Formats: sequence, structure tokens, C-alpha cells
Amino acid sequence: MAAHAHPLASARSARSSFTRIRANTPRYGAHVSSTPYRRGRPAETVAGFLAAAAIFLSLVGVAYRPLRMVPFAILLSLIAVGIGGRNERLATYAVATGAACFAIGLAVAVITSHPLW
Repeated sequence: MAAHAHPLASARSARSSFTRIRANTPRYGAHVSSTPYRRGRPAETVAGFLAAAAIFLSLVGVAYRPLRMVPFAILLSLIAVGIGGRNERLATYAVATGAACFAIGLAVAVITSHPLW
């Protein structure tokens, strides 16, 4: 009569599906996964330095001769974007900074009557 009362009780296993079976593991510890460290290529490091130099040249070009410095900075940042890698976002920001500094630098030079080149 007990078998007829609970037909699913005998069909289930005694162990739940979430039980850890490995030995020497903490029962309620955190599940930690680590990704292997991926070393960047030397070109990616150079791209990061080019992007940082392009941002610096763009900002200096606003105050000093924008037609000499900012196009060179934009060229450096485009090379950094072409190399790509892990510094791609920094290189993209360098291109945007160069474009903004070009427009701002030309406006500042015209308003203050400084030479453009």
C-alpha cells in the first residue's frame, strides 16, 4: 500500500543533481574559474603608445599650431587603430580626440589671430 501512495518516491534517486561528487572540495565554496593569461603581441603595446602619443599631440596642437600637429596625431591614431589588439578602444578615443582638437584648434587660432601652421 505504501508503494501505491507515492509512486514517484521510488523513481527518484537518493542524491540530488546539485551534489558535488569530488573529494576534498568545499561544500559551499565559490565556483571560481580563471582564464589563462594571454600575453599581448609587441605590436599591441606599440599601438597603445601610439594612441597615447596621438592624444598628447592633439591636445598640444590646440594651443600651438593646429595644422602642423593635429593631422600628424590623427595619422598616428589611425595607425594605432589599424594595429588593433587590446588597445583598440584607446586608439578609437585618440581618433575622436584628434578630430575634436582639430576643429577646436582651428577655431582658437582664428579667434585669437594666431598662425595656423
